Amino acid sequence: MAKKLLLAFAAIMSVWILALGVTKPNFSGTWNMDRGRSFGMPGDMTQILTITQKDDQMEVEVKIIQPNNERTVKDTYYFDGKEHEFTPPVAPGQPPQKGKRTASWMANDGGLLVTDVTTAQTPKGEVTTQNLRKWTINSQGELVIDSYVDNPNISYEAKRIFKKQ
Repeated sequence: MAKKLLLAFAAIMSVWILALGVTKPNFSGTWNMDRGRSFGMPGDMTQILTITQKDDQMEVEVKIIQPNNERTVKDTYYFDGKEHEFTPPVAPGQPPQKGKRTASWMANDGGLLVTDVTTAQTPKGEVTTQNLRKWTINSQGELVIDSYVDNPNISYEAKRIFKKQ
């Protein structure tokens, strides 16, 4: 009986020690997109992210750079697993959109899962788009954002890899 109790205690302690070693990634900092290793966006575009993360909230400023267009978009993410309304950024000349976002930590705090569902009015009617993004920090310390975009007109995958300044 004592042996079983000792084994159970050892198992509980092992899980507890492993749990202490797992920390949620902190995305704070300034990140430059590695254009050569990123894909699924206009070929002439690059980005710089400035991120401030506190607790379960993240402020993101994205500087989008193209040959004849440079703009900055600000956004807020809440990682509480609840749906939040937001105003999606749109490219110049595009109609405004409405959006709902859910963001939560992945299992074992390995990264962040973000689902945006946006609705836009187009000349052909309303179009709803879902964008699922997975934010992780890889073993080289790079920020990797995998995106999967689906709407009635197109589905595609994009990956952006950022190096910290």
